[in-house]
Amino acid sequence: MEQFWSSRCRRLWKRIRSAFNGDRLFTKSSKEKNGDQRMLTAEEPEMEILSNMAGIPANSFIFPLLATISIVLGCGVMPAGQGSTRNFTVNGFTLPVAMAYSRASNVLARVPGITISEAGAIGFVERLVKQTVFDVLDSQARSALLPDAAISIILSQLTVTVIYTPLMCSNVRFGVLDGDNLGMGKSACIIVDSTVTAICTNMDVQERPCAPGPVPRPNGPKITPVPDPLTISRSLSTTNIIMVSWSNAMWQSVVNRAIRMLASGPFGRHFFSATATVSRN
Repeated sequence: MEQFWSSRCRRLWKRIRSAFNGDRLFTKSSKEKNGDQRMLTAEEPEMEILSNMAGIPANSFIFPLLATISIVLGCGVMPAGQGSTRNFTVNGFTLPVAMAYSRASNVLARVPGITISEAGAIGFVERLVKQTVFDVLDSQARSALLPDAAISIILSQLTVTVIYTPLMCSNVRFGVLDGDNLGMGKSACIIVDSTVTAICTNMDVQERPCAPGPVPRPNGPKITPVPDPLTISRSLSTTNIIMVSWSNAMWQSVVNRAIRMLASGPFGRHFFSATATVSRN
């Protein structure tokens, strides 16, 4: 593996690194116009991929993040146990009902978008995060004119794992002015515009509505924010022989773009103020 890396991949990597330093990749037509530039040889078919990326500024986001993976077909994967992992944490988002869950039939009937189990809510978040990260890489790879085969291999060598603790809503109230009484000692998720905004807990021995009465009661309903911090975390792992050398800044760029993509998607208003950090495992 080391000999293979030294002879073939290092040669291609050197070419890519020179592009990072401000050069532009050459097209065939530019080589024809400039006879002093070396033409591609039959021994370097991967350069055909690079030549398709001509005209894109090397100092743009695309090159630092994705130009290196254009040689993935020639460089393969790292040996078992020699991949690279970066941890990530996402904070600052609000809670759509799809990321909470309930087992109560009356809640499921009143809130169609809520998930029916804890595993379902976790799975929803896992799919959302994974698909968004993949969409970021796929979009940038296609912008760089990488072939479908290379993109497929790149994504297959990336593993996204997620840790998320969903909120269970045994009862729901639609806003703090919801007049429905809440059983003594019970809690309810307060939902406003398909967002779980707070938790109402009836501290009284009698049934009470979530809205506080005109005279505050020491044991009346208590309204608290959604558990803080509301966090999605875990890791991005790759076995790609090039991607293992990506810096934290490169992975941070991936995650930042994923957050922006979430903020422009179906759950955009929930992730509009979200932030993410990446750290080495």
